[in-house]
Amino acid sequence: MTQLELSAVICTYTDNRWEDLAAAVESLRQQEPPPKEIIIVVDHNPALQQQADAYFEDALVIPNREPRGLSGARNSGVAAAQGTLIAFLDDDATAAPGWLARLSHWCEHPQVLGAVGAIEPVWLSGRPAWFPQEFLWVVGCTYRGLPKTVATVRNLLGGGMCIKREVFQAVGGFRTEMGRVGTIPLGCEETELCIRARQVRPDGAFVYDPQALILHRVPAWRARWRYYFSRCYAEGLSKATLSQLVGFRDGLSSERDYVMRTLPRGILEGVQVALRGDRTGLARASAIVTGLILTGAGYLTGRMRRGGSLPAMVLPRTGQVETPARFHPRDF
Repeated sequence: MTQLELSAVICTYTDNRWEDLAAAVESLRQQEPPPKEIIIVVDHNPALQQQADAYFEDALVIPNREPRGLSGARNSGVAAAQGTLIAFLDDDATAAPGWLARLSHWCEHPQVLGAVGAIEPVWLSGRPAWFPQEFLWVVGCTYRGLPKTVATVRNLLGGGMCIKREVFQAVGGFRTEMGRVGTIPLGCEETELCIRARQVRPDGAFVYDPQALILHRVPAWRARWRYYFSRCYAEGLSKATLSQLVGFRDGLSSERDYVMRTLPRGILEGVQVALRGDRTGLARASAIVTGLILTGAGYLTGRMRRGGSLPAMVLPRTGQVETPARFHPRDF
């Protein structure tokens, strides 16, 4: 990919992250090659928009022109972007050198619809001993259970992903009824988009490359039990909405393996560590069980609120691009 083909979008909503936002922008400037343009989307905060517009002279600062929330802000960024590849970076994350180059490398393949790298936590108050690797998604980071090498995945992680413009042209944008709004910890909007894209492009693929690295700041309040509980429950609510929009099979395909294999291994490992005298192992095992229960409770609540099953979406097939061969990262 050339510099002219890359647009980078950062969505922000609060001036409490001003220093984080500046670091995120600087990390994009340091990419080689850098993006053609950096777009900062401010989510319904006119004062912050004015401040950012005056400070980031080399960036395009625009308002979220859709309903408040991360999904609408991302859609506003896509609408303004000129690149054929659109990268999304959280306002509290920084991209390591080579991030854009590695992701754009995979996107050169005609069957690849988008790519994402690993997201590592930067614990601002230290990582709690009870916090399990399997639940790092709670703080927006790569979690145990994802591939350890380059592989195709069902969906991208929102904090540091690249998606081809043709995907949005084919299936539309992020659903504004899903995703985080301010500090309300809902999600799954990028999962829904990726599943929708694969339903239209069944021969397409999303690639996970753990060497394309993002560093994500985790403040003290996100490292507490209260946030852990609320985020797990909210994820269950989001998964209920997701499965009703795209169908149960597609909506929970990755989660079944995660629940049946990854989590039991994590619980067993925690108990074994505890039996060797380290009580933090039992704390992590307990956190896994608690997180699973809360996520399940959120899912069941979400299904009941919506009155049970809904039919899967009927998706438009306009804009499809036919590519005959199946994509395998090892062959590229």
